Amino acid sequence: MYQVKEQDWKLFRRRLPLWQEAHMDKLNQEYIRLLSDEGNASDKFWELEERIRRDKKSVGVVADMRRSQLYSNLLSLLLHEIIREDDLDGFSEELAEALKFVSAQYKLREEQI
Repeated sequence: MYQVKEQDWKLFRRRLPLWQEAHMDKLNQEYIRLLSDEGNASDKFWELEERIRRDKKSVGVVADMRRSQLYSNLLSLLLHEIIREDDLDGFSEELAEALKFVSAQYKLREEQI
């Protein structure tokens, strides 16, 4: 199990708001496209409501800010393509390599399904 290093925790706390802001901007653009599409206003309203309900559970919107959740938060951000592998630059090598390995294994498994 990964033991959280102080430098990783501080870097995560500094970067997360920037990642979340960028992710929410992307979501807002998707919502605008959804609302701008042709179709019934009621259908678009309910689809938007469902998307927001689902999206607001994402680490890209709200994160459990306990140190013990650092690894799983970063992994979730990576797997949901909210961040890229190069966003792990600056984190300890141990943490970055573990996240990259698990992410690669997950993607490989997804390709096989």
